[in-house]
Amino acid sequence: MSANSHQSGLQKRLGLPFAIAVCVGTVVGTGIMRAPGEIAKMVPDPTVVLWLWVAGGAYVLLSCNVAAEISSAIPRSGGHYIPVREGLGDSMGLLVGWTMWSAFVVVNAALSIAAADFLGMIVPWIADNTAWSALAILLLVTAVNWSGVEEGRWLQIAGTVLKIGLLLVVVAVALFSPAAIPTETASTEIAAAVEPIGILAILLGLQFIVAVYDGWYTSIYFAGEDKDPGRNIPQSLFQSAIAVMVIYLLVNWSLIEALDFEVMRASELPMAEVIGQVAGVWGSTLVALLATLMALVTLNGCIMSTPRVLYGLAEDGLFLKSALKVNRGGTPTFALFLGTCFSIPLIFTGGYVFAFRLMGAMTLFAASLYILSYFALRIRRPEMVRPYRSKGHPVLPVIVLLINLTLLASFLATELFSGAIMGAMIAVCIPVGAHLQKQRRLANEVCA
Repeated sequence: MSANSHQSGLQKRLGLPFAIAVCVGTVVGTGIMRAPGEIAKMVPDPTVVLWLWVAGGAYVLLSCNVAAEISSAIPRSGGHYIPVREGLGDSMGLLVGWTMWSAFVVVNAALSIAAADFLGMIVPWIADNTAWSALAILLLVTAVNWSGVEEGRWLQIAGTVLKIGLLLVVVAVALFSPAAIPTETASTEIAAAVEPIGILAILLGLQFIVAVYDGWYTSIYFAGEDKDPGRNIPQSLFQSAIAVMVIYLLVNWSLIEALDFEVMRASELPMAEVIGQVAGVWGSTLVALLATLMALVTLNGCIMSTPRVLYGLAEDGLFLKSALKVNRGGTPTFALFLGTCFSIPLIFTGGYVFAFRLMGAMTLFAASLYILSYFALRIRRPEMVRPYRSKGHPVLPVIVLLINLTLLASFLATELFSGAIMGAMIAVCIPVGAHLQKQRRLANEVCA
């Protein structure tokens, strides 16, 4: 049975507002609060910094150009796994599915901890019990989504609108507040650290920025639940990518205008510097509330996405059929339960910090396979109905593939252990995928 004829138990309740909100809300998280200072440390030139944010946005738009075609042509929930399995076979599909599911599990644990950390800046008891508070946050967001897709959808839309609105308030405050005067200590420390900008610094800065843009693809995980995926998936990808790029440029430009660049480079949270100038003693509280909100909305989007991966795998016989259980609210409950269960030990052991290093290489590898599946589907399925056709074929898709492979190579050059783990996962998934494919072929022959 082809992917397009697959009957899904998920319900078509979602539309364009959710698709945009889940992309924007997942991307714009706590990373943008720390990233401006980190990038400024790497690249000591405000003009180059802004151009790097533009370059990161351009990379996302090039990626959207590919994702819009393959995810609207195969409108099933499951994300990266769906076209990779369709274009490159069970083994690579299984590898990408497990990689992205594992990445979501790790991120869910990390975001729960982040929300508890920021909330702990306001409530001392939470700061003294961070792990238990993170568990409560994870279970609360899981419970909201267990109720149904409608609850998760409205939380995502409302939360995204609120946090983008607050970010724009910060931008306005930064642009209309008087520029900060650098402290003597900060000026001395930064002056000693400033070096000419090299290619390596630019590449590291760009790699960091691409990571902050991660999540731009989230709407593809809900393609099977969208009322009009052929129209909404492409529109959500492009509109959210442009919106995020504009927001990121505004935030960085406003911070550069409001703060002396040396102060910005010395600060871990440049937004706190700006808000502190206006709000005084209340500045730290406002920053903590904003950061908590950003973490929670991103967490909601990720928790909604996580079970869709297992659902997609189960549809194709690559995971337990229990993952296909959907409640009246449209939530794959068993798959949601499993994702939360695997996130809990990462919260209490701190394993998410270690796992982030491992998942870095794997997610870049999965992204490369996702782009490769585009070319495989163009060759193997030329007759496929494509509501959106990638612009600039094959040049633009080749460019984004080369960028992904370059980022992967640079990551592996510095993370040899992650590369070894990646090789081990490939070595396991290839024979397992081949065996499952053989078993399914034999079953089909018996039925025939």
